[in-house]
Amino acid sequence: MSEQYLQLDGAHGEGGGQLLRSALTLSMLCGRPFEMVNIRAGRRRPGLLRQHLTCVKAAQAICQARVEGAEMHSSSLRFVPGEVRGGDYRFAVGSAGSAMLVFQTVALPLALAAESSTLRLSGGTHNPAAPPYEFIERTYLPLLRRVGLRLEATLLRPGYMPAGGGEMEVRIQPSEERYALALHARGALLSAEVEAQVAHLPGSIAERELSAFAELAPPLPDDELRWQAHHRSTRQSSGPGNMLLATLSYEQVTEVFSCPGQKGLSAERVAERVAAEVRRYLSHDAPAGEHLSDQLLVVLAALGEGSFRTAELSSHARSQLAMLPRFIDREFRLSERADGTIEVALEAR
Repeated sequence: MSEQYLQLDGAHGEGGGQLLRSALTLSMLCGRPFEMVNIRAGRRRPGLLRQHLTCVKAAQAICQARVEGAEMHSSSLRFVPGEVRGGDYRFAVGSAGSAMLVFQTVALPLALAAESSTLRLSGGTHNPAAPPYEFIERTYLPLLRRVGLRLEATLLRPGYMPAGGGEMEVRIQPSEERYALALHARGALLSAEVEAQVAHLPGSIAERELSAFAELAPPLPDDELRWQAHHRSTRQSSGPGNMLLATLSYEQVTEVFSCPGQKGLSAERVAERVAAEVRRYLSHDAPAGEHLSDQLLVVLAALGEGSFRTAELSSHARSQLAMLPRFIDREFRLSERADGTIEVALEAR
Protein backbone atom coordinates (compact mmCIF):
# COMPACT_ATOMS: atom_id res chain seq x y z
CA MET A 1 0.00 0.00 0.00
CA SER A 2 1.54 3.32 -1.05
CA GLU A 3 1.86 6.16 1.45
CA GLN A 4 -0.16 9.35 1.03
CA TYR A 5 2.62 11.93 1.31
CA LEU A 6 1.96 15.59 2.01
CA GLN A 7 3.89 17.32 -0.77
CA LEU A 8 6.06 20.21 0.43
CA ASP A 9 8.39 22.52 -1.47
CA GLY A 10 11.42 23.54 0.58
CA ALA A 11 12.05 26.46 -1.79
CA HIS A 12 8.86 28.17 -0.66
CA GLY A 13 9.25 31.56 1.00
CA GLU A 14 12.59 31.99 2.73
CA GLY A 15 13.66 28.52 1.61
CA GLY A 16 15.68 27.59 4.70
CA GLY A 17 16.02 24.82 7.24
CA GLN A 18 13.17 26.04 9.45
CA LEU A 19 10.64 24.61 7.00
CA LEU A 20 12.21 21.16 7.29
CA ARG A 21 12.43 21.28 11.10
CA SER A 22 8.82 22.41 11.48
CA ALA A 23 7.65 19.78 9.01
CA LEU A 24 9.42 17.06 11.02
CA THR A 25 7.85 18.31 14.27
CA LEU A 26 4.31 18.51 12.89
CA SER A 27 4.62 15.23 11.01
CA MET A 28 5.45 13.45 14.28
CA LEU A 29 2.65 15.19 16.18
CA CYS A 30 -0.01 14.73 13.51
CA GLY A 31 1.13 11.35 12.20
CA ARG A 32 1.23 12.68 8.63
CA PRO A 33 3.93 11.48 6.20
CA PHE A 34 5.48 14.15 4.03
CA GLU A 35 7.80 14.48 1.07
CA MET A 36 9.87 17.65 0.81
CA VAL A 37 11.76 18.63 -2.33
CA ASN A 38 14.16 21.54 -2.91
CA ILE A 39 15.34 21.39 0.70
CA ARG A 40 17.04 24.66 1.71
CA ALA A 41 16.95 25.82 -1.91
CA GLY A 42 17.20 29.43 -0.76
CA ARG A 43 20.61 28.93 0.86
CA ARG A 44 24.13 29.28 -0.52
CA ARG A 45 24.77 25.61 0.25
CA PRO A 46 21.41 23.93 -0.39
CA GLY A 47 20.33 20.48 0.74
CA LEU A 48 20.90 18.73 4.06
CA LEU A 49 23.99 19.81 5.99
CA ARG A 50 25.15 18.07 9.14
CA GLN A 51 22.88 19.88 11.60
CA HIS A 52 19.82 19.37 9.38
CA LEU A 53 20.66 15.69 8.93
CA THR A 54 20.96 15.37 12.71
CA CYS A 55 17.45 16.84 13.04
CA VAL A 56 16.14 14.20 10.63
CA LYS A 57 17.98 11.38 12.42
CA ALA A 58 16.76 12.59 15.81
CA ALA A 59 13.15 12.75 14.60
CA GLN A 60 13.52 9.29 13.07
CA ALA A 61 14.86 7.87 16.33
CA ILE A 62 12.14 9.16 18.66
CA CYS A 63 9.27 7.86 16.51
CA GLN A 64 10.87 4.96 14.58
CA ALA A 65 10.10 6.72 11.31
CA ARG A 66 10.73 5.31 7.86
CA VAL A 67 12.91 7.77 5.98
CA GLU A 68 14.25 8.12 2.45
CA GLY A 69 16.84 10.70 1.43
CA ALA A 70 18.52 11.16 4.84
CA GLU A 71 22.05 11.78 3.60
CA MET A 72 24.42 14.71 3.31
CA HIS A 73 23.49 17.29 0.64
CA SER A 74 20.23 15.51 -0.19
CA SER A 75 17.67 17.94 -1.62
CA SER A 76 14.62 15.73 -1.04
CA LEU A 77 13.28 13.70 1.86
CA ARG A 78 10.45 11.31 2.56
CA PHE A 79 9.41 10.91 6.19
CA VAL A 80 6.80 8.46 7.50
CA PRO A 81 6.39 8.89 11.27
CA GLY A 82 5.57 6.22 13.80
CA GLU A 83 4.48 6.71 17.39
CA VAL A 84 6.66 9.08 19.43
CA ARG A 85 8.15 7.28 22.42
CA GLY A 86 9.95 8.68 25.42
CA GLY A 87 13.34 7.35 26.45
CA ASP A 88 16.98 8.27 26.87
CA TYR A 89 18.30 9.87 23.68
CA ARG A 90 21.68 11.23 22.68
CA PHE A 91 22.22 13.17 19.47
CA ALA A 92 25.48 14.72 18.32
CA VAL A 93 25.66 17.17 15.44
CA GLY A 94 29.29 16.17 14.96
CA SER A 95 30.34 19.72 14.11
CA ALA A 96 29.72 23.23 15.39
CA GLY A 97 26.24 23.10 13.86
CA SER A 98 23.47 24.17 16.22
CA ALA A 99 22.32 21.63 18.81
CA MET A 100 19.59 24.13 19.76
CA LEU A 101 17.87 23.60 16.40
CA VAL A 102 17.94 19.85 16.93
CA PHE A 103 16.34 20.44 20.33
CA GLN A 104 13.57 22.55 18.82
CA THR A 105 12.80 19.80 16.31
CA VAL A 106 12.12 17.07 18.89
CA ALA A 107 11.17 18.98 22.06
CA LEU A 108 7.43 19.34 21.44
CA PRO A 109 6.83 15.75 20.29
CA LEU A 110 8.70 14.39 23.32
CA ALA A 111 6.96 16.81 25.70
CA LEU A 112 3.56 15.67 24.40
CA ALA A 113 4.45 11.97 24.58
CA ALA A 114 3.10 9.65 27.26
CA GLU A 115 6.52 8.71 28.69
CA SER A 116 9.34 10.72 30.23
CA SER A 117 12.58 11.39 28.34
CA THR A 118 16.14 12.47 28.87
CA LEU A 119 17.72 14.25 25.94
CA ARG A 120 21.47 14.81 25.64
CA LEU A 121 22.53 17.02 22.73
CA SER A 122 26.01 18.02 21.63
CA GLY A 123 27.25 20.50 19.04
CA GLY A 124 27.07 24.27 18.88
CA THR A 125 25.18 26.05 21.65
CA HIS A 126 26.02 29.66 20.67
CA ASN A 127 25.80 29.98 16.88
CA PRO A 128 25.15 32.62 14.26
CA ALA A 129 21.68 32.33 12.69
CA ALA A 130 20.37 30.09 15.49
CA PRO A 131 19.00 30.74 18.99
CA PRO A 132 21.65 30.55 21.73
CA TYR A 133 21.13 28.32 24.74
CA GLU A 134 20.02 31.32 26.82
CA PHE A 135 17.08 31.93 24.47
CA ILE A 136 15.96 28.35 25.03
CA GLU A 137 16.42 28.57 28.80
CA ARG A 138 15.04 32.05 29.46
CA THR A 139 12.48 32.62 26.69
CA TYR A 140 11.25 29.41 25.08
CA LEU A 141 11.06 26.89 27.93
CA PRO A 142 9.21 29.18 30.40
CA LEU A 143 6.46 29.64 27.81
CA LEU A 144 6.23 25.88 27.24
CA ARG A 145 5.96 25.36 30.99
CA ARG A 146 3.20 27.99 31.11
CA VAL A 147 1.04 25.83 28.82
CA GLY A 148 1.62 22.76 30.99
CA LEU A 149 4.62 21.13 29.32
CA ARG A 150 7.33 19.92 31.67
CA LEU A 151 10.87 20.48 30.41
CA GLU A 152 14.02 21.46 32.28
CA ALA A 153 17.33 22.16 30.53
CA THR A 154 20.91 22.32 31.77
CA LEU A 155 23.91 23.63 29.87
CA LEU A 156 26.74 21.21 30.60
CA ARG A 157 29.34 22.89 28.40
CA PRO A 158 29.10 25.82 25.96
CA GLY A 159 30.05 25.27 22.34
CA TYR A 160 31.05 28.24 20.18
CA MET A 161 31.93 28.47 16.51
CA PRO A 162 34.03 27.04 14.96
CA ALA A 163 34.97 24.27 17.44
CA GLY A 164 31.49 23.38 18.72
CA GLY A 165 31.68 20.65 21.32
CA GLY A 166 28.95 22.11 23.53
CA GLU A 167 26.52 19.90 25.41
CA MET A 168 23.09 20.30 26.98
CA GLU A 169 20.75 17.96 28.82
CA VAL A 170 16.96 18.20 28.85
CA ARG A 171 14.68 16.29 31.21
CA ILE A 172 11.11 15.91 30.01
CA GLN A 173 8.11 14.64 31.96
CA PRO A 174 4.65 13.88 30.57
CA SER A 175 2.29 16.82 30.93
CA GLU A 176 -0.60 16.41 33.35
CA GLU A 177 -2.66 19.30 31.99
CA ARG A 178 -2.26 21.49 28.92
CA TYR A 179 -3.42 25.04 28.40
CA ALA A 180 -3.78 27.28 25.38
CA LEU A 181 -1.02 29.85 25.03
CA ALA A 182 -2.22 33.44 25.39
CA LEU A 183 0.62 35.96 25.16
CA HIS A 184 -0.69 39.45 24.49
CA ALA A 185 1.14 41.77 26.91
CA ARG A 186 4.62 41.98 28.40
CA GLY A 187 3.66 43.15 31.86
CA ALA A 188 6.03 45.28 33.90
CA LEU A 189 9.75 45.26 33.13
CA LEU A 190 11.55 43.46 35.96
CA SER A 191 15.19 43.58 34.90
CA ALA A 192 17.57 44.36 32.04
CA GLU A 193 20.89 42.56 31.76
CA VAL A 194 23.70 42.52 29.24
CA GLU A 195 26.21 39.69 29.34
CA ALA A 196 29.48 39.32 27.45
CA GLN A 197 30.74 35.74 27.28
CA VAL A 198 34.31 34.87 26.32
CA ALA A 199 36.02 31.50 26.14
CA HIS A 200 39.78 31.16 25.66
CA LEU A 201 39.92 34.80 24.53
CA PRO A 202 41.16 38.05 26.11
CA GLY A 203 38.75 39.56 28.61
CA SER A 204 39.25 42.91 26.92
CA ILE A 205 36.89 41.77 24.15
CA ALA A 206 34.06 41.43 26.65
CA GLU A 207 34.88 44.78 28.25
CA ARG A 208 34.83 46.54 24.87
CA GLU A 209 31.47 44.98 24.01
CA LEU A 210 29.95 46.00 27.32
CA SER A 211 31.35 49.52 27.04
CA ALA A 212 30.04 49.95 23.50
CA PHE A 213 26.63 48.55 24.43
CA ALA A 214 26.36 50.99 27.35
CA GLU A 215 26.80 53.87 24.90
CA LEU A 216 24.42 52.49 22.26
CA ALA A 217 21.65 50.90 24.32
CA PRO A 218 18.26 52.64 24.13
CA PRO A 219 16.72 54.03 27.32
CA LEU A 220 14.62 51.60 29.32
CA PRO A 221 10.88 52.28 29.72
CA ASP A 222 11.23 52.22 33.51
CA ASP A 223 13.38 55.15 34.69
CA GLU A 224 14.23 53.31 37.91
CA LEU A 225 15.88 50.39 36.09
CA ARG A 226 19.41 50.28 34.69
CA TRP A 227 21.23 47.78 32.52
CA GLN A 228 23.15 45.34 34.69
CA ALA A 229 26.40 44.31 32.97
CA HIS A 230 28.12 40.95 33.40
CA HIS A 231 31.45 39.70 32.08
CA ARG A 232 31.56 35.88 32.02
CA SER A 233 34.72 33.97 31.16
CA THR A 234 34.89 30.20 30.78
CA ARG A 235 37.49 27.62 29.87
CA GLN A 236 35.01 24.76 29.72
CA SER A 237 34.43 25.10 25.98
CA SER A 238 36.29 23.08 23.35
CA GLY A 239 37.59 26.18 21.62
CA PRO A 240 37.56 29.97 21.65
CA GLY A 241 34.33 31.87 21.39
CA ASN A 242 32.43 35.01 22.28
CA MET A 243 28.82 36.11 22.46
CA LEU A 244 27.04 39.24 23.65
CA LEU A 245 23.52 38.78 25.02
CA ALA A 246 20.96 41.30 26.23
CA THR A 247 18.02 40.01 28.29
CA LEU A 248 14.83 41.93 29.04
CA SER A 249 12.74 40.18 31.70
CA TYR A 250 9.08 41.16 31.95
CA GLU A 251 6.27 39.72 34.06
CA GLN A 252 4.84 37.76 31.13
CA VAL A 253 7.80 37.16 28.82
CA THR A 254 11.58 37.29 28.70
CA GLU A 255 13.31 38.21 25.44
CA VAL A 256 16.96 37.51 24.63
CA PHE A 257 18.92 39.36 21.94
CA SER A 258 22.32 38.11 20.89
CA CYS A 259 25.23 38.36 18.49
CA PRO A 260 28.25 36.02 18.41
CA GLY A 261 31.72 37.39 17.98
CA GLN A 262 33.19 36.34 14.63
CA LYS A 263 36.43 36.84 12.79
CA GLY A 264 36.39 40.24 11.12
CA LEU A 265 33.58 41.57 13.34
CA SER A 266 34.76 44.09 15.92
CA ALA A 267 33.55 44.10 19.51
CA GLU A 268 31.93 47.47 18.84
CA ARG A 269 30.06 46.10 15.84
CA VAL A 270 28.80 43.14 17.91
CA ALA A 271 27.45 45.58 20.51
CA GLU A 272 25.87 47.70 17.79
CA ARG A 273 23.94 44.72 16.43
CA VAL A 274 22.59 43.70 19.82
CA ALA A 275 21.65 47.28 20.71
CA ALA A 276 19.80 47.62 17.39
CA GLU A 277 17.73 44.50 18.15
CA VAL A 278 16.89 45.81 21.61
CA ARG A 279 15.97 49.21 20.20
CA ARG A 280 13.62 47.59 17.66
CA TYR A 281 11.92 45.56 20.39
CA LEU A 282 11.47 48.58 22.66
CA SER A 283 9.92 50.59 19.83
CA HIS A 284 6.62 48.73 20.34
CA ASP A 285 4.88 46.91 23.20
CA ALA A 286 4.15 43.51 21.64
CA PRO A 287 5.53 40.69 23.81
CA ALA A 288 6.73 38.29 21.11
CA GLY A 289 9.82 39.38 19.23
CA GLU A 290 10.66 38.32 15.71
CA HIS A 291 12.49 35.07 16.54
CA LEU A 292 10.11 34.03 19.30
CA SER A 293 7.16 34.47 16.93
CA ASP A 294 8.72 31.93 14.55
CA GLN A 295 8.74 29.34 17.32
CA LEU A 296 5.32 30.17 18.77
CA LEU A 297 3.62 29.36 15.47
CA VAL A 298 4.85 25.78 15.85
CA VAL A 299 3.74 25.71 19.50
CA LEU A 300 0.23 26.83 18.56
CA ALA A 301 0.05 24.21 15.81
CA ALA A 302 1.29 21.52 18.22
CA LEU A 303 -1.26 22.42 20.91
CA GLY A 304 -4.07 23.01 18.44
CA GLU A 305 -4.98 26.44 19.78
CA GLY A 306 -3.62 29.67 21.25
CA SER A 307 -2.71 33.23 20.39
CA PHE A 308 0.04 35.81 20.73
CA ARG A 309 0.84 39.37 19.71
CA THR A 310 3.90 40.47 17.76
CA ALA A 311 5.10 43.53 15.89
CA GLU A 312 6.58 41.76 12.89
CA LEU A 313 6.39 38.46 11.08
CA SER A 314 9.70 37.40 9.57
CA SER A 315 10.12 35.59 6.28
CA HIS A 316 10.54 32.44 8.39
CA ALA A 317 7.19 33.06 10.06
CA ARG A 318 5.35 33.80 6.81
CA SER A 319 6.76 30.65 5.23
CA GLN A 320 5.48 28.66 8.20
CA LEU A 321 2.07 30.33 8.04
CA ALA A 322 1.78 28.84 4.56
CA MET A 323 3.04 25.36 5.49
CA LEU A 324 1.77 24.53 9.00
CA PRO A 325 -1.97 24.64 8.09
CA ARG A 326 -1.34 21.79 5.67
CA PHE A 327 -0.56 19.51 8.62
CA ILE A 328 -3.36 20.65 10.92
CA ASP A 329 -6.06 21.43 8.29
CA ARG A 330 -6.73 24.84 9.81
CA GLU A 331 -5.57 28.37 9.06
CA PHE A 332 -4.06 30.88 11.45
CA ARG A 333 -5.95 34.12 11.88
CA LEU A 334 -3.96 37.36 11.62
CA SER A 335 -5.43 40.63 12.89
CA GLU A 336 -3.57 43.92 12.59
CA ARG A 337 -4.27 46.32 15.43
CA ALA A 338 -4.45 50.10 15.26
CA ASP A 339 -0.98 50.36 16.84
CA GLY A 340 0.54 48.30 14.02
CA THR A 341 1.07 45.13 16.05
CA ILE A 342 -0.36 41.81 14.90
CA GLU A 343 -2.53 39.30 16.75
CA VAL A 344 -1.86 35.72 15.63
CA ALA A 345 -4.45 33.15 16.66
CA LEU A 346 -5.32 29.52 16.08
CA GLU A 347 -8.86 28.74 17.16
CA ALA A 348 -9.67 25.44 18.89
CA ARG A 349 -11.76 23.03 16.88
